[in-house]
Amino acid sequence: MTAVIEVQNLTKHYKDTNALDNVTLSIEGGAIYGLLGRNGAGKTTLMSILTAQNFATSGDVRVFGEHPYENSRVLSRMCFVRESQKYPDDATPRHAFKAASLFFTNWDQALADRLIDDFQLPMKQTIKKLSRGQLSAVGVIIGLASRAELTFFDEPYLGLDAVARQIFYDRLIEDYAEHPRTIILSSHLIDEVSNLIERVIVIDNGKILVNEETDAMRDRAVTVVGDAAKVDAWASGREVLHREELGRVASITVLGHLSADERAGVAASGLDLAPVSLQQLIVRLTQKASADSAAPTHESQEVR
Repeated sequence: MTAVIEVQNLTKHYKDTNALDNVTLSIEGGAIYGLLGRNGAGKTTLMSILTAQNFATSGDVRVFGEHPYENSRVLSRMCFVRESQKYPDDATPRHAFKAASLFFTNWDQALADRLIDDFQLPMKQTIKKLSRGQLSAVGVIIGLASRAELTFFDEPYLGLDAVARQIFYDRLIEDYAEHPRTIILSSHLIDEVSNLIERVIVIDNGKILVNEETDAMRDRAVTVVGDAAKVDAWASGREVLHREELGRVASITVLGHLSADERAGVAASGLDLAPVSLQQLIVRLTQKASADSAAPTHESQEVR
């Protein structure tokens, strides 16, 4: 596949904070990406720069092979759905959808109408008087009905209840299957979107921790449960992400793929294997990265 986004050594400073710290990233077309990480990790800043709504401190950004800034050829092929989208005070959802239909060449009004019914959106109410969930629905409808070649959803479900979020996920998958394009879905509700995304990008403290296929990501770790002494002996020499103990029973999550023989050995030892959810794995990797970055270097460690 061809890369639709190429980022080299991208950095963004906000006063004393590095929102993005020397990010290098390649995103290929024709897939649903999950841009995952905790609040403040740098997800929105990255998407804002990629869509030319913010400026990098340093580094290079190419979208569809070109710089996106003031580039109508690139901007007309992208849609960025974000919580902070501003509308005129007297604008209604109907006005917003009409404007979107004029801007996006692939706009599908039939899909927009279906989504309006799905979300039971009041079309004559001014946008500034909509609830948070209804405002999110406006963004979701524009993002899906635009059918832009490259679509960014920045936490699009804010304010949506569980039923409305599931409608969004279902419609996204349905329309993506019929009209493939590149979708980047930013979220911290990792378990909810884990079955949607084909590739995972994890960002934390402005750095990219992971960029790989979702299935490969799930295969990166395993949890072993059983007698604490046996579990610790099995985990010796392995990279441990997390350990819990209750009485004589311990649970250890380790990095690394287990072969069939290794899995058989675990069972023969009287231990149990437990799956690691995508959310658990990302949380553990993020915690480990934070702990590693906070650890003092050998030279700075205090002699005791």
